[in-house]
Amino acid sequence: MDIVHTHCGGLDVHKKTGVAAMIVPDPNGGLQKETRSFGTMTTDLLALSDWLLEHGVTHVAMESTGEYWKPVFNILENNFEVFLVNAQHIKAVPGHKTDGKDSEWIAELLRHGLLKASFVPPLGQRELRELTRYRSTFVKERATLVNRVQKVLESANIKLASVATDVTGVSGRAILQALLEGKSTPEEMAELAKGRMREKREPLAKALEGCVKPHHRFVLTELLCQIDGLDESILRFDEQIQEYCRPFEEAVELLDTIPGIARETAEIIIAEIGTDMSRFPSADHLASWAGVAPGNNESAGKRRSGKTTKGNHALGVALNHAANAASHTKNTYLSTQYH
Repeated sequence: MDIVHTHCGGLDVHKKTGVAAMIVPDPNGGLQKETRSFGTMTTDLLALSDWLLEHGVTHVAMESTGEYWKPVFNILENNFEVFLVNAQHIKAVPGHKTDGKDSEWIAELLRHGLLKASFVPPLGQRELRELTRYRSTFVKERATLVNRVQKVLESANIKLASVATDVTGVSGRAILQALLEGKSTPEEMAELAKGRMREKREPLAKALEGCVKPHHRFVLTELLCQIDGLDESILRFDEQIQEYCRPFEEAVELLDTIPGIARETAEIIIAEIGTDMSRFPSADHLASWAGVAPGNNESAGKRRSGKTTKGNHALGVALNHAANAASHTKNTYLSTQYH
């Protein structure tokens, strides 16, 4: 089999330790193979980098398992061509499985050019991606807390969610504050509605007839405090992300013009895909990578599962939300296509 890379290293990385194997030519025309264990602290990884450099290693491969590959990649990317490989693409080692054999097997596969590197964005895009993903996590946590608020209200016979679309909106927060104080009648609380909610004052008054006890008020107060804290965090994330998006501002603004895509979704798309489309041969490849392409499983003329392919989860969620929003727009091509 042809040799593609002559000086190779393979890494099997875990939380606290890892195993590195290197394969390089020796002066006698043979191969020099060596395996060593290393820690995952920064000093240990710097020592690993020096060891690989001493032996003339130029290409290093490792599996993209969890978050453990990131510290190693951060240290090695400046001195080596690092292949981050999907674990499913590496077949199990025959015989007794050990970390040493795993790392040596990875190095062998790399040496013969049998590994395909996963896409690792440039540093600026990686930083933006980390920010957008953490913001999405906080948004999910906020949604969970809002659902808990609704559960507490239901247990107190308050049907606010049946009338108000957002119980934590301007009208909802004013009503909840009056509910916590316990000094207003349902009719008085209904008068706190703002804007279009004022048209629903009569059903609001009915929905606010309930039995709110002290423990309900305590739980609601704690939940609303957490929601307020998350709102402040999300706002700070928005400001930080906008700062990191400056190099991609033109692309973000263009994406923002598509029906269903707001600025937040545009920022996620840029963070996950970037602006260089050259690595995708076609739009179909990009859809598959994003995890929004239907499965294609056919055998003996029979169609099997059409389950959506696995892909970039963060991007897939954002695109699904955008598609749902686009389907509700009026007089647009995407909405017409959906219907």
